[in-house]
Amino acid sequence: MATLRAALRGLRPRPFFGPADAPLRRRSSGAGLLYPEHIPTSPLQKVLLAAGSAGMALYNPYRHDMVAVLGETTGCYTLKVLRDQMKRDPEGAQILQERPRISLSTLDLGKLQSLPEGSFGREYLRFLDVNRVSPDTRAPTRFVDDEELAYVIQRYREVHDMLHTLLGMPTNILGEIVVKWFEAVQTRLPMCILGALFGPIRLNSQSLQVLVSELIPWAVENGRRAPCVLNLYYERRWEQPLGALREELGLTAPPLHVQGLA
Repeated sequence: MATLRAALRGLRPRPFFGPADAPLRRRSSGAGLLYPEHIPTSPLQKVLLAAGSAGMALYNPYRHDMVAVLGETTGCYTLKVLRDQMKRDPEGAQILQERPRISLSTLDLGKLQSLPEGSFGREYLRFLDVNRVSPDTRAPTRFVDDEELAYVIQRYREVHDMLHTLLGMPTNILGEIVVKWFEAVQTRLPMCILGALFGPIRLNSQSLQVLVSELIPWAVENGRRAPCVLNLYYERRWEQPLGALREELGLTAPPLHVQGLA
């Protein structure tokens, strides 16, 4: 298990400093700082950050740091809507109160590996291994001027790989675009909408045809049918069979296997 943890740590270095398991809570020290990584910015600075990060994210969708900045500087209104949805849901409200974090330091990899085949936790661990990704690559929130909303967008980032697992999507460009369409319908976050609309320009003609004719309609339908994915306490669903969890959320199997497409 130590070998698996070391392997996951070495996959993609985390682009920003700060412990991934630190809860986002208001802190008293530091002038104007609402949480440990907070960087206060003016409206003009947010506009400039949004414009620059949007250009870089569209040029290179794997620049997760730029995608993170774009989400934080454009999503204030939508984050309030998502926060209110969580507060109205018992499970979502509990998540907001307890502020769980997802990282290698909070995950019990030994427990996940010991779970039965087909369980959500085991399939999530398989997703990390097959796609060579680590939960520690998620950047900390920095530009959201509200500590509760900062946690909401942090939670969205940290459950992203779990959405890949639920939807059966790999981390290639096509898989990421499909997940972005699902997230755009679910969250209405501007960065998700931009990623869904402009991401396909990097696809070849075959993949673009498959995306438009089959995968986008499937992602949109599932996004509309599923309850808010931020209201799911994923860490308490590890033992649940993946098929049963998909059925609970109203998710259907993807119309085709996209691992080999790009």
